[in-house]
Amino acid sequence: MIELFSANTPNGWKISIMLEEIGYEYKVTKVDLSKDEQFKPEYIKISPFGKIPVIIDHDNNKSVFESGAILMYLADKSGKLYNEKERLVINQWLMAQMGTVGPMIGQHHQFHHYNPGKSEFGEERYFKITKRIYGELDARLEESKYLAGKEYTIADIATWPWMARHEWHDIGLKKYKNLSRWYLEISEREAVIKGYSFMDKEAKIPKL
Repeated sequence: MIELFSANTPNGWKISIMLEEIGYEYKVTKVDLSKDEQFKPEYIKISPFGKIPVIIDHDNNKSVFESGAILMYLADKSGKLYNEKERLVINQWLMAQMGTVGPMIGQHHQFHHYNPGKSEFGEERYFKITKRIYGELDARLEESKYLAGKEYTIADIATWPWMARHEWHDIGLKKYKNLSRWYLEISEREAVIKGYSFMDKEAKIPKL
């Protein structure tokens, strides 16, 4: 069984969605970020940077931190959503999420949503970067059904949760035809619906 240490955030949704997609039994252990539980010594042992999510695979007593590494681990273990022939393309779009989409949009959340009015520079900078990311994803999805090609993969699972917070961004997802198509199509997947509500059974995926 997989034990998922997580919180109700985009990075947390990545792994709950993945576990639902591959049909693995899993147990959720909530990490209360508001109480700094992620910095407790026992948690740092499995997550050196004090971040969520982390999994423990109790079948072989292995722990894995960093959401991208967890997605790769679960994909390899299950043999799903990580086509070997397309792995180079998948890895590029997965790393683009890990290195650009998540960190930059995460900063936009901090300045625009959580702390408005505290830094005009920060708000303007990350709004512009997030808007640019929307355009770049839209351009990719104009030529490709999914981020890494014709098939739904862990690259989509990694990126979709950040778009699920589009209401926070005030950019207007519906202005981006291809990104909207991709977002809505993934939103209708049963595993995505279940994974999105893994900590709040009443949670509904935001529409456009």
